[in-house]
Amino acid sequence: MNPLLLIQDGAAAMPELTSLAEPVVEEVVQKISFFQMALKGGWIMIPLVLLLCLAIYIFIERCIALSQAKKEDPNFMNRIKDYIHSGNIESAIKLCKQTNTPAARMVEKGISRIGHPMNDVQVAIENLGNIEVARLEKGLPLLAAVSGGAPMIGFLGTVLGMVRAFYDMASAGNNVDITLLSSGIYTAMVTTVAGLIVGILAYFAYNYLVSRVNSVVNKMESRTMEFLDLLNEPAL
Repeated sequence: MNPLLLIQDGAAAMPELTSLAEPVVEEVVQKISFFQMALKGGWIMIPLVLLLCLAIYIFIERCIALSQAKKEDPNFMNRIKDYIHSGNIESAIKLCKQTNTPAARMVEKGISRIGHPMNDVQVAIENLGNIEVARLEKGLPLLAAVSGGAPMIGFLGTVLGMVRAFYDMASAGNNVDITLLSSGIYTAMVTTVAGLIVGILAYFAYNYLVSRVNSVVNKMESRTMEFLDLLNEPAL
């Protein structure tokens, strides 16, 4: 057989082999978008998205509230001291109202009790302090619930997805195909990932906000101690 004819036949077959290989390569590099993957999770993704939106809202709202609560004039206590020593109680109360922070409101409560026994002044400040701390922690229990509940909802989707996959497998009998099981497996995996993502984000957001609240509470306690010391100064 002529070698040249073999070479020519091989060259003629090469385009056909190349054309057969191209669709396989294109199918391998095919990708799925994040939105398409989320849709594979089914209806379980709806409560997870709602929990994510709730966590984001609480985080942003609390960050703004805590930033405002921490703002204060560095000379606030010095001005309060000057007003009290000069007997200008009304100006001191007016300054507290203008400052409008938890620490300022606690000082204002103490100023309004001047003339009463020191124990009564301290109890009034502590009672208001408990109310202010509760306001600062508004929404944090709900955020903690999201951090724990979102992964559980995701695991619920995992169980439902696996039940669906096994049901489809049993219904198919001997004609089991991987594409038949893909819907249930997608639901199982996607909901698990989504639940963990929401839970982790809410967990870190909760701990960050708790640290911010503790910072504001420390400032409140510091201002309270300064005010009580101020009231004790004339007696020294």
